Amino acid sequence: MIKLPELLAPGGTLDAFKTAILYGADAIYAGLPGFSMRARAKISVDEVKQGIDFAHEHGKKVYLAFNLFAHDRDYDNMGRVSEVINYLRPDALIVSDAGVIMWLKENHPDIPIHISTQANICSAASVKFWQNVGAVQCVLAREVSHKEFESIREQCPDIGLEIFIHGAMCMSYSGRCLLSNFITGRPSNRGACAQLCRWKYDVILREKESGIEMPLEEDERGAYIMNSKDLCLMPRLKEVIESRPDSLKIEGRNRSEYYVGSVVRAYRNALDAYAKDPEHFDPTPFMNDLNVLESRGYTTAFFDGPLPPDAHDYESTHSTSDFQAAGVITEVNDTNITLELRNEIKQGDEITFILPRTQNKVSVVLDKIINAKNGEELPKMSAGQKNSLLVPIEKIPEQEREKFVPLVLAYKHK
Repeated sequence: MIKLPELLAPGGTLDAFKTAILYGADAIYAGLPGFSMRARAKISVDEVKQGIDFAHEHGKKVYLAFNLFAHDRDYDNMGRVSEVINYLRPDALIVSDAGVIMWLKENHPDIPIHISTQANICSAASVKFWQNVGAVQCVLAREVSHKEFESIREQCPDIGLEIFIHGAMCMSYSGRCLLSNFITGRPSNRGACAQLCRWKYDVILREKESGIEMPLEEDERGAYIMNSKDLCLMPRLKEVIESRPDSLKIEGRNRSEYYVGSVVRAYRNALDAYAKDPEHFDPTPFMNDLNVLESRGYTTAFFDGPLPPDAHDYESTHSTSDFQAAGVITEVNDTNITLELRNEIKQGDEITFILPRTQNKVSVVLDKIINAKNGEELPKMSAGQKNSLLVPIEKIPEQEREKFVPLVLAYKHK
């Protein structure tokens, strides 16, 4: 019997931490605030501590990313880093810099080391190198094909191997972008990427001898020349599981709790469905759940080797989905559900609640918009400032009500 891999979810905020666990994540990864590739993630040290405590209470693990490439000046702050690590006590640290690894081995030898995707591990030889250095798990580069992974797994049977299965793709080699730093002064490795690959570009022809510049005429196609679609391995999940990775990673520490919870739910349900009946596993219903999310479209990227022709969207960076987040439940009582809004809701809108650890959804038409703060009836309500509305509990089928708890998510048609 094949052991299911760990489902690893991003925790860019404390709400994302808790939501991911509610919807079935086995582990969470978060940034060591101020010292990782997502240094700008909106989570403080104390919130990370709360998230770690919450995860441990639920029997889940937390890995902290400390995957910056350190300059000499960064080592002047290592005393403070050490204090933060001792305070947080994560289950592992995700690192990429050889000097940082040496520092950790000297100062925190009891904390397991995971090698970040920033190290660009593409071969069994690299995995073995990091294993010899003391790593217990390696995050392989997104550029590794499925066939290559199978070979690496065979040659490296006694170390954890982690792969990305869902999320944004970078136009640079596994996130190591020079353009952002060069053009805007915002270093991607320090969590400040300006995402220049999502910009619309004009192509200019410069005549060599005269130096005269002339724009090349373009139609709409070809404007977004570096815009990759989002990675999604749900259609190939059976093959992924059977190649025996130890951890399946979802990208998205800068994403909302709605995105994180929805993606975790889809993959959790898919993994559980595979475990029940591997031979007849069908990813279609779980793929349908992912199609509801806002994305740039999906690609399996390097899974089969060279990128397929549809891996990029040269026309737009806009979402391909017709749906968006509606809100998140913050309170439930015998009379009402309180839904904190993430987008505007109008009278007559239908919202759909996605329930954790099940494929079930519950849709509700809001014939009235009732302000949760004062009971006022409104024609519509905007998001922001913790604006919330009331959903009568009587609209929810009795057999589903026990699943309506704080952090449960809802979406709506745009």
